[in-house]
Amino acid sequence: MLSPSASTFAAAEPALGPPRFELLTLGDELLLGLTANSHLTFIGTELGRRGVQLAHHATLSDGADDIAGQLRASWARGTVVILTGGLGPTCDDRTREAVAATLGEALVHDPAIERAIAERFARFGRPMTPNNRQQAMKFLRGEVLPNPHGTAPGLWLARDGRVLVLLPGPPNELRPMFADHVVPRLVRLGLLAEGEAYVQLRTAGIGESALETKLAPLFVPHGNALCVAYCAHEGFVDVRLSSPDGRLAFAQLEALAAMCAGLLGEDFLCHGRDSLAKICADLLRTRDKRLAVAEAATGGLLASAFSDLCGAHKFFAGGVVCCSNDAKVALLEVPECLLLQHGAVSEECAVAMATAAAERLGADYALAVTGSASPTGSVSPQSGSGDKADGGEENPLGAIYLALHTPHGAWAKKVCWPGARSTVKMRAVNAALDWLRRELLRT
Repeated sequence: MLSPSASTFAAAEPALGPPRFELLTLGDELLLGLTANSHLTFIGTELGRRGVQLAHHATLSDGADDIAGQLRASWARGTVVILTGGLGPTCDDRTREAVAATLGEALVHDPAIERAIAERFARFGRPMTPNNRQQAMKFLRGEVLPNPHGTAPGLWLARDGRVLVLLPGPPNELRPMFADHVVPRLVRLGLLAEGEAYVQLRTAGIGESALETKLAPLFVPHGNALCVAYCAHEGFVDVRLSSPDGRLAFAQLEALAAMCAGLLGEDFLCHGRDSLAKICADLLRTRDKRLAVAEAATGGLLASAFSDLCGAHKFFAGGVVCCSNDAKVALLEVPECLLLQHGAVSEECAVAMATAAAERLGADYALAVTGSASPTGSVSPQSGSGDKADGGEENPLGAIYLALHTPHGAWAKKVCWPGARSTVKMRAVNAALDWLRRELLRT
């Protein structure tokens, strides 16, 4: 049900029941697979956090007929319809015009938008081409959503008890616009909850089925007043606790989440959505320690996880990517005799890489990753004579050696996962981070 704050808005709404949200993502590049459709993931997640599940999603071409056909259906049954893409300056950007024609809305030129576009071009020392003027068109009865990160503003139209939102396609423009302008407007209309609609726990080191088995006894007393959802990622699992009918207050959900965290012990990561790298970074900061990494199989993903964080220089000394044996010798001074005897895919090599990274970069802790993430089963010419052929019995595909160097010793362990190369690499990164996290918790 809509809140009293939305009474004026809802007066013209003929349908009863909860608001219905539909998302239309536009772009030939999405249908061709040239660009991943991250808008569905982002918008779906943001709405879910506020208690709304998307009722429908469709990915459309840039064709005006496709846009018009789907918009008619969504506008007839939806409360909020969100369109992404097609607001730029080129000939294939037809969303604005197609929407106006379908809904019978007049488009007018807005001099303020054009000035903002011209000023942005001037800041970058580039002339504004004439085709950019089409981005300065808005609905006569609509509003403009400012875009400080690009040239195409978003558009907002509230009519007939419904809301239409048009957002630019680039994620770096869409995401802040959605968070800063769309969500607050929908909250004021009573179409989204003011705060989080569920409590989330993030866990690591325990599988989805084992996690459910362990937590289930805590949930039984609440019956169907409690909704529990699990979501497995590459190396960690999220648990969402909610009470859709409101029988459990948010404080009760938080108390239940705290009980879950206590039961899980070290397998509990955090409440919310912090990454493993963020959690490790916070632990390093509080202990005034620094980390270094050395990577072969993960190709820099481990270092990137830390360098993405603000103030990384305070806890992250740096990283070395050394895929070949020659690079391991040259950059980390891993002994050639060690590589000849044990191979690059070995515990001995992993420990040598981690220890060398800590020493050469002046870090207290170091992580190293080496192994075989290739799906082809071929033997690398740099693998070293000690390897039992990547894909063989000793080092099957997905065999990864992780090493952790600490102020009081260094250790290595072997892990192995099937799957695509990108999957194995991401799981290796998360496994290394979780190992570091657990070590830091114990110090």
